[in-house]
Amino acid sequence: MGHGHGHGHGHGASADRRHLSWALALLVVFMAAEVVVGVIANSIALISDAGHMLTDAASIVLALLAMSMAARPARGAYTFGFKRAEILSAAVNGLTFVLLVAYFVYEGVRRLIDPPEVEGALVLGTALAGIAVNAGAAWLIARADRSSLNVEGAFQHILNDMYAFIATAVAGAVVWLTGWGRADAIAALVVAALMARSGYLLLRDAGRVLFEAAPAGVDPVEVGSALTAHADVTAVEDLHVWTVTSGFPALSAHVIVRPDGDCHRIRRELADLLHERFHIDHSTLQVDHVPGRSCRIATG
Repeated sequence: MGHGHGHGHGHGASADRRHLSWALALLVVFMAAEVVVGVIANSIALISDAGHMLTDAASIVLALLAMSMAARPARGAYTFGFKRAEILSAAVNGLTFVLLVAYFVYEGVRRLIDPPEVEGALVLGTALAGIAVNAGAAWLIARADRSSLNVEGAFQHILNDMYAFIATAVAGAVVWLTGWGRADAIAALVVAALMARSGYLLLRDAGRVLFEAAPAGVDPVEVGSALTAHADVTAVEDLHVWTVTSGFPALSAHVIVRPDGDCHRIRRELADLLHERFHIDHSTLQVDHVPGRSCRIATG
């Protein structure tokens, strides 16, 4: 057996936690104020934004917990450690989007049918402040390692909330200037549509990892063809390509080589190929000669 290159995320986990913690503090303070203003203004758009901000805060808390778990060393039965905690966190974030979409679609449609009185000026002012707060939080999280699906999930929450505040600001201006209360409900439905898109993308990407699909952009057929194209390789069997967690693709395969092939050299060359062409640094290759005589290769 042989293992390819080492792996690593290459980003300061402590810096990521610091950026996320500052973004969390910013959101929690503003969210509390927004709930109060939303009730006073009788605005479903503001309350939906506050609900979205609650999931933003929850997503960051989950991200911080998942980062702590993922940093634990592998031990005992957990040979990969708890790295997939990040993926589970991303999946939970996606599911919260789905639940919020259902509620805000229901409430938005109800208010379209029977629009209440809405304080447009309060809605506009709070939404403009929300845009600034979310822009600051998005900037903080963007400085963290967004190659992590966990961090990306938190970032998508913040980004969608900023778009939602833009829609709410437009609705507040319309209500304030024209008195058309249904604009508030329409803004809530726009927020729901944005949430639905982000929820789908997060669940899709988390699902690919949890069901051990090949990493995005990596075609197993192409990988197999590249390996068998080696001059000394006659066949590749039991090829598996999957993602352990964000930024950690892995591969295992049974490689058959010519009877006079140098197993050690071939294994190194194939590992280099996987690293350079497919960015797969964790590869486990069992290399055997054609007649079935196994080449014993030390694990590295």
